[in-house]
Amino acid sequence: MTPTGRTIVPVSWALYDFGNTIFSFAVVSGAIGLYLVKDAQFGERDGNVLLSIAVVVSVGLNALVSPVLGAISDRGGRRLPFLLFFTAVCVATTFLIANVPAIIGLVLFTIANFAYQAALIYYDATLKTVSTPAARGRLSGIGTAIGYCGTVFVGLIIFLLDVPVEDRFRLTAFLFGAFAIPIFLFVREPTPRGPRLTARDVVESLGQLRQSIAHARLVPGLGRFLVGRFFYSDAVNTVIVVMSVVAVKALGMSESDANLMLLSLTFVAIGMSFAWGWLCDRYGPKRTLVVVLASWAVGLVLGGVALGLGSAGLPPFLMAGAILGSGLGGVQVADRVLMVRLSPPDRLGEFFGLYGLVGKGSQVVGQLLYGATIFLLIDAVGTGAYQVAVLSLLVTMLIGLWLVWPVRDDWAGSGETRTRPGAEAARAPAAVPPSARQSG
Repeated sequence: MTPTGRTIVPVSWALYDFGNTIFSFAVVSGAIGLYLVKDAQFGERDGNVLLSIAVVVSVGLNALVSPVLGAISDRGGRRLPFLLFFTAVCVATTFLIANVPAIIGLVLFTIANFAYQAALIYYDATLKTVSTPAARGRLSGIGTAIGYCGTVFVGLIIFLLDVPVEDRFRLTAFLFGAFAIPIFLFVREPTPRGPRLTARDVVESLGQLRQSIAHARLVPGLGRFLVGRFFYSDAVNTVIVVMSVVAVKALGMSESDANLMLLSLTFVAIGMSFAWGWLCDRYGPKRTLVVVLASWAVGLVLGGVALGLGSAGLPPFLMAGAILGSGLGGVQVADRVLMVRLSPPDRLGEFFGLYGLVGKGSQVVGQLLYGATIFLLIDAVGTGAYQVAVLSLLVTMLIGLWLVWPVRDDWAGSGETRTRPGAEAARAPAAVPPSARQSG
C-alpha cells in the first residue's frame, strides 16, 4: 500500500493518528468541557459558553490561516517540519492547562486546539506520500481505525485508573507526544524540486486565500465539495466537542459512565473505519461519503429525539451514538481521499489548506450556534436546550449532503483516477481552462 514497500512507513503514519485522536477524545471531547462546567470553575451555563468561545477563536483563526499554511508547505515542498512544529506546540500547551488558573488554562486550550488543527493540514497531506493511489482508501481507513484505537487506549486508562479530569491534560500531552515521534523518524518526503523556501515565499503566501479560491474554481467539482464540507462538518465537529457534556448534563450520566459510553462507541468506529476504507477503494470516495452523511442525518434525528425522553432516552441515545461514531470514521476516511482525488499534485498543500479552512469555519458556526442555543434556552427549558441544539445540526448536515451529491470523483487532473468497472473516467487536463469549470 505504500510506495517505499517499508511497513514501518504506514505504521508510523498511522501512529500519529493514534496520538492526535487521544487529544481529540481525552481533551476536546472530554476533559476541557467537563473542566470548564464544574462549579469550581465557571459553572454549567458560562462554562458551555466559554468552551464555545475557545473553540470558535482557535478554530476560526486557524481557518483564516489554513490556506496560507498549506501554500507555504507547497512552496517549500515539505510537510513534516510544519507538522513537527505544531505538534510540539499542542503537546506543550496541553500539559499546562490544569496547572494554572482556569482562565489561563482556557487560553492554553485555545492555543493547543489551534496547533492541533494546524497540524492536521500537514498530516492529511502526507497521505499522498505514504500511500499508492490504488490503496489510498484502505490506508486512510486503517489510519482512522488505528486512531480510534488511541481513543480506546486512553479511555481505558482513564476508566481503569479513574483519572481525574484535571490530570487528563498531562496524560494526553505525554501520550500524544510519544506516539507522534515515529512519523518524524521513519517517514521521508521526496526531495523538494526547485528553490528552497524563502522569507519572500512566506510573505507572498499571505495573500493566498483569493488565489487559492480562484485555483479551486478551475478544478471540476472541487468548489462544490468544499462548500458541502463546510455544512456537513458543522455537525461533525460540534458533536465531537459536546458529546461528553450532553451525556452528563442532559442524560444525567456520571463523568465515568460518559467516558465508558464514548469508549464503547469507539469500537463501532474502529470496525467501520476498515469497512469505509474498503468501500472507498471499491466504489469511490464520493459514493462512500454520501452514504456516510445519510447515516449521520439518521443518527442526529434519533439522538435529538432521545434527549427529549430523559433517562428513558439512554437506549436510543446509545444507538444514535453508534451511528454517529460509525459515520465519524467514515467522514474522516472518505473526504480526505476525495480531496486527494480532486487535487492536482502541485497544489495539494494549498487545497488541503482550503479543505481545512471550510472544515474549521464550519466548526466556528456550529459552536456559535450550539453555545448560543444553550445560553439562551438553558434557564427557560433546562435540558431541552441540548435537544434543540443537537437537532439544529441536522439542517446543515442535509445541506452538505445535497451539495456533495453531484460531485464526481473521477477527474483525471490529479493523476489519481482509475476507471471504475462499467464507467468511463472523466478526462480533464491538469490545468483546467475556464470553459471547463463546473458550478461552484
